[in-house]
Amino acid sequence: MVNITRAADLTMVGANGGAWVAPIGTPALDSPLTHPTDPWAALGAISDDGLVNGWDEESQAFTPWGLTSPFRTQITQSVRTFSATMWETSRTAVMSLHYRLDEADLEPDVDGLTKFAETASPVPDRRAFWFLVIDGDNMRGFYVPQGEISERSDVTYKQDEISGFEWTITTYPDEAGNTVYHCDKLPVTPADPLS
Repeated sequence: MVNITRAADLTMVGANGGAWVAPIGTPALDSPLTHPTDPWAALGAISDDGLVNGWDEESQAFTPWGLTSPFRTQITQSVRTFSATMWETSRTAVMSLHYRLDEADLEPDVDGLTKFAETASPVPDRRAFWFLVIDGDNMRGFYVPQGEISERSDVTYKQDEISGFEWTITTYPDEAGNTVYHCDKLPVTPADPLS
């Protein structure tokens, strides 16, 4: 008889988590248990939709003459993204990312007013990101050495809805050719009792 092994502690529910941003070149955290400090800036509350780690891959299949199924496939595109909705739209780090500005440009004047203009010709604004997903003692950390907001949704301002900045962040390869570094704290997978 087949013995189906299951371990609930090997599952992951994105019960909690956070996101931080820093200038490119900021090194990765050495552990998901380490709290990010300067120059990492917290992005605050994220909507209850949580964090989405996306994969966009395309491939080219090569089918030789005389066969109906391919005998080789080549990956032609492999893009990693992270998507989330930031609810703290007045947080300086969040505004800085959303509007592609330095945080210094968002300093209030003597009257407490923040003034800036949106350019019609935005330039690339790559930064480092740290995403953390927490489920009890299980943690998944994602370090993006070079990422940039590639999609922004509309922002709605109305009485029965909290406003948010919904972003998709595209990752780019660093000098080593890597787009995302993982640092997790996960339980040990038990041995199959019949192996």
